[in-house]
Amino acid sequence: MSVKVRIPTPLRKLTNEAEVVEVDAATIGAAIDALQAQYPGIQERLVDESGEVRRFVNVYVNEEDIRFLQNRETPLKDGDEISIIPAIAGG
Repeated sequence: MSVKVRIPTPLRKLTNEAEVVEVDAATIGAAIDALQAQYPGIQERLVDESGEVRRFVNVYVNEEDIRFLQNRETPLKDGDEISIIPAIAGG
């Protein structure tokens, strides 16, 4: 199933400056794998050594935080939109 992935500005250098890319995936984990296949180097920015989404990266499916869903196992359906949002610290 085809889903759209919104790429944040800091990662666009890895996607040839594309703001939105499409991948075929049934879960968030599969979407991250598909992104890596198309854009080598992006996966290490999104997940840690154990394969979990980094704590300073927020991932949403249709505006719902995957941490409140099923994380990497969150199912996707055709037409879903994934947003990758890096956490911003300040003080």
